[in-house]
Amino acid sequence: MKKLEIIVKPNKVEKAKMVLVAEGIGGAMFTNINGFGTQKGKTYTYNGVSYEEHIFPKVKVECVVSDEKVEPIIEAMTREVSDGEIGDGKIFIYDIENAVRVRTGERGEKAI
Repeated sequence: MKKLEIIVKPNKVEKAKMVLVAEGIGGAMFTNINGFGTQKGKTYTYNGVSYEEHIFPKVKVECVVSDEKVEPIIEAMTREVSDGEIGDGKIFIYDIENAVRVRTGERGEKAI
C-alpha cells in the first residue's frame, strides 16, 4: 500500500477528485494549505499600490491506495491537473505498513 500526498492548485480540486474516482479510489482527504516553492512570487496591483505575494494557497489531497493504483493515478493527475506552469503541484509517495478500519477491525488493503 502507498499513501499519496498530492498538492494541487485550489481550482484543480474537482479534477483531482474526478481522477481518484475514475481510478476506483473510495475516499480521500482534502486540506487547504499555503506554501511556497519554485513559483517564487507574484506582483499584484490594488488601487494603484503594488505588492508581492510569496505564499500561495494550495490543497493537499491524501489517499492510501494499493501499489498497482499508484502509477495510473500519477499519470492521470499529471495529465488532467497540470496547466504546464510553475506551481502546478507535487505528488509525494509514502510506503504504508498497515491500515485498520476502526468500525470492523479489517486490516491491510481490505481496510482501504
